[in-house]
Amino acid sequence: MLLVVDIGNSHTAVGVVEGERVTRSWRISTVAERTADEYRLLLQGLLNDGAVRPEGAAISSVVPPATTAVRRAADQIVDGPVVVVGPGVKTGLPIRTDNPREVGADRVVNSVGAIHRYGTPVVVVDFGTATTIDVVDQAGEYVGGVIAPGLEVSMGALVQATAALRRVELEPPPSPVGRNTVEAIQSGLLYGHAGLIDRLIELVAGELGSTPAAVATGGLAEVMIPLCRTSLVLDEFLTLDGLRLIYHRNR
Repeated sequence: MLLVVDIGNSHTAVGVVEGERVTRSWRISTVAERTADEYRLLLQGLLNDGAVRPEGAAISSVVPPATTAVRRAADQIVDGPVVVVGPGVKTGLPIRTDNPREVGADRVVNSVGAIHRYGTPVVVVDFGTATTIDVVDQAGEYVGGVIAPGLEVSMGALVQATAALRRVELEPPPSPVGRNTVEAIQSGLLYGHAGLIDRLIELVAGELGSTPAAVATGGLAEVMIPLCRTSLVLDEFLTLDGLRLIYHRNR
């Protein structure tokens, strides 16, 4: 049994991998101030109060304080090696960007998982705090990507910068033409974001010279996929599976 943990800015995905399959998963809030002891107790609670000890762990993170705390917690509850994705870790993914160290661990892990599951070329759309698009070319090399404000960030900025607008549920309105303020905000956020994704993937395909497989993951992927014209495959466990692959490449 393998413990896999992906620490994002807003949420942390925790999973248990048995064989080649994620058999259990949880989504918890990311709290940068949480201590290693707090993470240990939390993870042990998820893992049947520590009755079962994983044979190893793989961690990716974009929140450095949480990385350290989770790594220390994993060292106490795991019987085998703990692999933290970062410089020096074997990923099998050539990164052809100006500064490979700038590429977030989550984006590397997503790309590794996407190549394994869908081949190349492939793009990964991750609907998280930021909406990111990662691009892997026909040769299986990471050639770059796109970073845009996520839906929650866009809504927060809109509400903060205006006096009369308020937060709304992130669900599609009955029509793109909003009949009230709530529906108008929902239309602008959701249909506008779908248009952003469609256009960016169109531009990426032009750069690659071919139509890539397109995979969507992240907390809001299920909401966004039906709104996009691009054919996106939902893969909720993409990141966790990428962590599994990287763990085995570093054993």
